[in-house]
Amino acid sequence: MTASPDTASHPAPSLAALRREFARLASPRRRAVTLTFFKCRGVGYGERERFAGLSVPQVRGLLRRFRALPDRDIPALVRSRIHDERLLGLLFLVDRYRRGGEAARARVYRTYVAAFPWIDNWDLVDASAEHILGAHLESRDKAPLRAWARSPRLWDRRLAVVATLAWIRKGRFAETLRLVRGLLRDPEDLMHKACGWMLREVGKRDLGVLRGFLDRHGSRMPRTMLRYAIERFPERERLAYLAVHGPRRRV
Repeated sequence: MTASPDTASHPAPSLAALRREFARLASPRRRAVTLTFFKCRGVGYGERERFAGLSVPQVRGLLRRFRALPDRDIPALVRSRIHDERLLGLLFLVDRYRRGGEAARARVYRTYVAAFPWIDNWDLVDASAEHILGAHLESRDKAPLRAWARSPRLWDRRLAVVATLAWIRKGRFAETLRLVRGLLRDPEDLMHKACGWMLREVGKRDLGVLRGFLDRHGSRMPRTMLRYAIERFPERERLAYLAVHGPRRRV
């Protein structure tokens, strides 16, 4: 990983300075709202999450201001107990990947994969997977992606399927459809939503491909997945798919 060339002539900011600014921006009121949004009370999937209470624009603003943060400090953010810091650390990795050469990108990819245990909520996955996993594996062996899609860990499976958005954007759908076929019986609602989202993105680019997939597999598809996939269909067609395809109860 290498810092941005346009900041190389200036002293690198410190992790301590970044965290002081983080603390200054923290908002107890926003933290309370975020706890509810991420289902962090009771038995929600984020019940162990800790938030500082920064908005996403504030987190992205810190990335811009501290872009020259040394590579050695980024893992401390990614592995933080604070959700907002983990998001910032992942955005640093995305930024370093985009700006880096081949060797730097390989290092970012390895750092990212090693950080999987700390990528443990849907927003962390969705902000980073396509930009690092998808970008890096586009012209490489897909075996790691397929292994993650079979993982017992929800977030590994979501990382795998959301990574394919990078290829969907380029009109390449085969790997997405392959992974979704294997995830039709996934028990997690967040996976139903992720797979349905990816199918909807396929449909934005080739409606025929999406319709063909639904005609073949819709009857085995969880209701939430189907609803996400057909969200942009005309109402009459959407209702017809819901009447004919998909189980009447969520699996």
